[in-house]
Order: sequence, then structure tokens, then C-alpha cells
Amino acid sequence: MEEQIQRYLFNPTVGKIAAILIGIAIIWSIIKVFQRNFFSKIKNPDNRYRTKKFSNFIGYFLTILLITIVFNEKLGNLTVALGVAGAGIAFALQEVIASFAGWLAILFGNFYNTGDRVQLGVIKGDVMDIGVLRTTIMAIGQWVDGDLYNGRIVLIANSFVFKEPVFNYSGDFPFLWDEIKLPIQ
Repeated sequence: MEEQIQRYLFNPTVGKIAAILIGIAIIWSIIKVFQRNFFSKIKNPDNRYRTKKFSNFIGYFLTILLITIVFNEKLGNLTVALGVAGAGIAFALQEVIASFAGWLAILFGNFYNTGDRVQLGVIKGDVMDIGVLRTTIMAIGQWVDGDLYNGRIVLIANSFVFKEPVFNYSGDFPFLWDEIKLPIQ
């Protein structure tokens, strides 16, 4: 019985798991002490929220880093599996990845900005918000004559900028041309 207990206690895997549990406890204790003492000094609720999110992100990152360091010799065998899983995830999330790339193209390529009147495919309207995955547009026209808002809010994937032409009616010129038809009898 004593030999079994000694084999269990001196097992390298048990020691690694104990090191991970102790390390995680230390990391999260430091994060919580930091949050408790430092956050009371931040007056702005938005900054307090962002700081809390960032400190939680740091805690998760350090936890993953600890696990990676402890099990580094066993992770060598997982590289092929992780590569195949990464390829599968990239294939499954190709629209999300394309939308993120579209967001970067919109921001750095100056396709359009918030407040611009644009036409993306058949949707025409004013840009309300440019998110990481979608652009929000207040639609105009269609069943309403003229360039009046029709009451629809349209969410368009940012990957759309790679698939269709983007018409920006207010990008470089501050006025929109329009016409009034006067029928003469």
C-alpha cells in the first residue's frame, strides 16, 4: 500500500498537475488582488470595465502559457492534430475570417466611414456603424420614392467589399446629386 502511495505521489504527471493547479491559483489570486485594489481608484465605468476585461484576458493568457510550459514535451506530438484542427476551423469560419479581413480593408482602405451614403449591391443607405464582422446601414429607397429612409436597418457582412462593388456617394464630394422630374404636357 505504501509503495502505491509513493508511486502515485512521485508520478511525474501528478507533479505536473499539482504545479499547474498551484500556478493557476497564484495567477488568479494576483489578478483578483489587483482588481480589488486597483479598480476602486478608476472613476470612469467604461475604463473600469475595459481594465477588468484586459486583466481577465491576461489571466487566461498566463494560464495557457503555464500549461504550455509544463506540458511542452508532450505537445510535440499534438502539432499534426492541431494543424488539421486549425485547417478545419479555418474552413468552417471562412466567412467570419473574410468579414474580419473586410473590416480591415474598410478601415485602412477608406471604402466608407460612418455617416457616408453607400450602395452595397442592391442595398443603398447611410452607414450607421462599422463593426468587426458587419456594417449597419439605414436603408433608403426601394418601396419609398426618392432617397427617403424606408425604416429598415440592414446588417451586411464586411466580406461584401470583396464580392461586389462599393459605391460611396459622399466619400470625396460633400453633395449628392439628385433629379426632379417635371412632366410637361
